[in-house]
Amino acid sequence: MPIDVAWIEERITVTKTMILAYEAAILALSNGVAQYSLDTGQSRQSVTKHQLGSLRLQLTDLENRLQTLQNQLAGAGTVYVRPGF
Repeated sequence: MPIDVAWIEERITVTKTMILAYEAAILALSNGVAQYSLDTGQSRQSVTKHQLGSLRLQLTDLENRLQTLQNQLAGAGTVYVRPGF
């Protein structure tokens, strides 16, 4: 399947929606909410303050994905580095 501009733009929109959902969950849990319903538009799950670390890691992954997609849209190449090399 060829990757075209429309496909990349759609992925960017989905990724931005997920980033906003993760940011809202992290903010709510950081401000004292005991449990939060994380709805990414793709799935819904209940998260707690104990999951803040993994939520922050996922947010970082989503931000990296967004940057990669934006680079692809701009015509920039992507360099993948394998851990340990």
